[in-house]
Amino acid sequence: MEKSGGEILVSGPLVSVILPVKNGERFLDAAINSVLRQDYENYEIIVVDGKSTDKSETIARSYQGVRFIEQTDEGFGNALNAGIRLATGELIAFNSFDDLWMPNKLSLQVECFKRHPEIQYVITGVRYFLEDGEIVPSGFRRELLSEDRAGYMPETLMVRKALFGRIGVFSSDMKISADVDWFARAKDFCIPMMVIPEVLVHKRVHGSNSTLASDQVRVINHEILKSLKHSIDRQKDSGVLKEEADER
Repeated sequence: MEKSGGEILVSGPLVSVILPVKNGERFLDAAINSVLRQDYENYEIIVVDGKSTDKSETIARSYQGVRFIEQTDEGFGNALNAGIRLATGELIAFNSFDDLWMPNKLSLQVECFKRHPEIQYVITGVRYFLEDGEIVPSGFRRELLSEDRAGYMPETLMVRKALFGRIGVFSSDMKISADVDWFARAKDFCIPMMVIPEVLVHKRVHGSNSTLASDQVRVINHEILKSLKHSIDRQKDSGVLKEEADER
């Protein structure tokens, strides 16, 4: 990637953008368009529909070049995995149907991979914003609306596709927190990564956020505990905890 006269000249590997959706007609147009407005042009978009009953399919299919597939199973992790299986890019990124990318997200992340070939995944800063006319959902921590932070979440992630072959894809037995489990796995395996502190993802907060719904809190807590147990087991197997204990 080179700059000339203030414009970015795009060259680099194909990025597969995976966008899962379920009944997201309200925000899907904006999410897709935030990908289409990227200043990095070498990408493909794969929309994975989780049996929507609204106009999500019609909206996704209205975009030329967007590949639409129907999810055959359940769960957030399975939706991401369905997209990964079909992805043809060397690099993979993810967006949600209700979130927005800044126009330079892909270009800055690709730049990191080009400059640092040892890096296996890159995340960015994220900013939460409350949808107009909405109230803060009961399961959401209000302070997040005033704090930009590094986002350990699929929406900020760009990853080398080959890494999934090394440490596995997203857990298929977690309905909501498969991403938490994957990031823990990457950390336990000491996978080299980078953080771009700049806010490149705006994450929409609204009453229909599945991870914020009060009836999902128990499921999330259960899955996070399961992920924590998996992480401890991995560290025990690798001797990490033993080494830490010896140092004490």
